Amino acid sequence: MDLTLRSQAAAALLDAYDTKLAIPPLVQTYPGMTTEDSYAVQQLQIERRLSEGRTIKGHKVGLTSAAMQRQLGVDQPDYGHLLDDMFFLEHTPIPSSIYLQPKIEPEVAFVLKRRLSGPGVTVPEAISAVDYVLPALEIIDSRIENWKIGIVDTIADNASSGGLVLGSRPTRLEDVDLRLAGCTLLCNGQVVATGAGGAVLGSPINSLVWLANTVGALGVTLEPGHVILPGSVTAAQPVAPGDTYAAVFAGLGTVTARFAKEN
Repeated sequence: MDLTLRSQAAAALLDAYDTKLAIPPLVQTYPGMTTEDSYAVQQLQIERRLSEGRTIKGHKVGLTSAAMQRQLGVDQPDYGHLLDDMFFLEHTPIPSSIYLQPKIEPEVAFVLKRRLSGPGVTVPEAISAVDYVLPALEIIDSRIENWKIGIVDTIADNASSGGLVLGSRPTRLEDVDLRLAGCTLLCNGQVVATGAGGAVLGSPINSLVWLANTVGALGVTLEPGHVILPGSVTAAQPVAPGDTYAAVFAGLGTVTARFAKEN
């Protein structure tokens, strides 16, 4: 794809945010689209948001579970950007109307205390860069009709990012084994999914290393204070207006996301 086609794809996704009308899969509109094209389309949208006054507050990693990789026929994760307007406070109603077809995922969020600049970042270097971890709920959303996404669609769509809610209890890495940290996800008080940190590339730390090295090769550095979402520990669950989701992590505490009812 040349710059004109990439710009057209970016404009279509940006328009979907504004109109709340999903678009057909990009791979149908642009049959020759590659992952390189998709990341370029993602970046065009981020540049637009930054020009409007948004700021980058972190990154997210998606497609970290073996099941999701098999579903989309890929062998590696993808990443997207977290902007300042994606962060919501616990227990404060989140307007459902800002999303098209939201789902929610429980994750362990890293908060960095020093820069991580790849390629070449190792596991010990990634560990030493983490200040603390928080329980998190990521809201994913797709601007693609009916979630009919392939790898190029989700990458171009900022890795299907929507928003996130962070818990308020920080935990040091040395105080928890993220591989074994179990999670129970509840919707309106009922258990809907369970999982553990090991579902994320064997350990969420591996996801952080992958991200630092992948974006580092593109000249991007993970900065102090950035929030990194390494991937979900359970399958994504659909969100309806009025829902309350809570993720209970062993050793990390609980995080709750409330969604406003429709008027």
